[in-house]
Amino acid sequence: MKRLLLIAAALVVLALVGAGLAYYLHVQQQSRDVKGSSTIEFVTTEAAPPPPQEPGITWPTYGYDAERQRFARSISLAPPFRRLWTFRARSLVEFPPVIGYGRLFFANNSGTLFAIGAKNGKRAWKYASHRCLAASPALDRHVVYETFMNAPPCNRKPSPKLTGQVIAFSVGTGRVVWRRTTGPSESSPLVVGASVFVGDWNGRVWALRRRTGKTQWVTKVRSQVKGGVALSGNRVYVGDYSGHLYALNAQSGRIVWQAKVQPRFGRAGNFYATPTLAYGRVYIGATDGKLYSFGAGTGKLRWSQSTGGYVYSSAAVWRRRVFVGSYSQRFYAMDAATGRILWQFKANGPISGSPTVIAGRVYFATLKGTTYALNARTGRRLWTYPDGKYSPVVADADRLYLTGYARVYGLEERRARRAAAPPRVRLVTAAAFARIMRGNRRVIAGRRFGSAAGARAQHGIQVCNVVVHKKHGAAPDRFWRAVRALRARCRP
Repeated sequence: MKRLLLIAAALVVLALVGAGLAYYLHVQQQSRDVKGSSTIEFVTTEAAPPPPQEPGITWPTYGYDAERQRFARSISLAPPFRRLWTFRARSLVEFPPVIGYGRLFFANNSGTLFAIGAKNGKRAWKYASHRCLAASPALDRHVVYETFMNAPPCNRKPSPKLTGQVIAFSVGTGRVVWRRTTGPSESSPLVVGASVFVGDWNGRVWALRRRTGKTQWVTKVRSQVKGGVALSGNRVYVGDYSGHLYALNAQSGRIVWQAKVQPRFGRAGNFYATPTLAYGRVYIGATDGKLYSFGAGTGKLRWSQSTGGYVYSSAAVWRRRVFVGSYSQRFYAMDAATGRILWQFKANGPISGSPTVIAGRVYFATLKGTTYALNARTGRRLWTYPDGKYSPVVADADRLYLTGYARVYGLEERRARRAAAPPRVRLVTAAAFARIMRGNRRVIAGRRFGSAAGARAQHGIQVCNVVVHKKHGAAPDRFWRAVRALRARCRP
């Protein structure tokens, strides 16, 4: 009898082990990358999104348009660039400005919203909210809209007791037009028609009336909404921290469909990124290290592609390509239909912010403080700038605006100021170079070449026949002071 009990126990253990192994293999199978198809729920003949209703607006919202595609169609600026002005925002600027009426509108993490001149970087007005802030504003009809989180400290755990706000301001003076209490929100607002769409930490998606801030509808989803919402047609798309993606009816807030990240062992992935809509698909990155493509009409998974690290970055789309950065320090271009990797670029640090495509160049920044411009077709590096952290670049027809860690820079194309006559040859001498480098060895690294042409072929900040880079952790002010010292020693 005892022997029979032992045999039965062994069979039970074997059955449990077999069931566990079968479950493991099932999850492994379900979590594999999925290859996509260009013939299923993929539309290649989409009409271009309409321009902003008001001619004075150049860059109305985070991601450029309601689909959040991050592709500026009518701007032809190209690197290299030169710095025109610098605005010091005093604390981290995590999200890029919007542009309109000759001004840039953006906020720092300590809760101050700024309006500055696009030509000169001079402050027009500011609004101190005394709340935490991590979102781009939105522009529409001479009003700027912004979302706010709770009062400091900013690293509080989400709680129903915490509140946030959505505030509408006059673009000219910063006067508050209306104010609405929500849950803490770091969801960059989207203004379409008569509605302002935002999400909050309480897992609610709001449609507020543009003129008054009154509720049009509110929908509860499973978990916190950290990213913005995107809109195409009559549907609003948003992801949450439970790893679910939702399509909502834009008029009523009714959930049309919901999908989720692929299963895996350990902690499941969640969505921090804002969705990007193009080609009849929804593209969104997750903290499980994958970029996902879902059918916009059905919510079915069309492909998934691993990147080797967290994907907090929202995607940019351009000419059937999808661009996204990863904490793996790699930046990817993928086929929008199938998810196939077209090229990848190894950067100098993790990539958290979202890219922007302008005139065939894709721009992104790393957490190590470098902004890159790559050829969007090939991934070849074209230009770098020694500042940047998250989503670095927006632009108008005349200037590129680059968001550094706590600064915003106004840049113009170098070729815009080329003289008709050939310039005289100017060089930094070996003695002057050695002296300046020795005095700034903690903030700057560089190399001297025999000619300016030799320096021009290198990557970095060129000063005549010298190319320099900012060392990691160095203060930008000290770096630019050293650059100015080199320029002063650049003589015929």
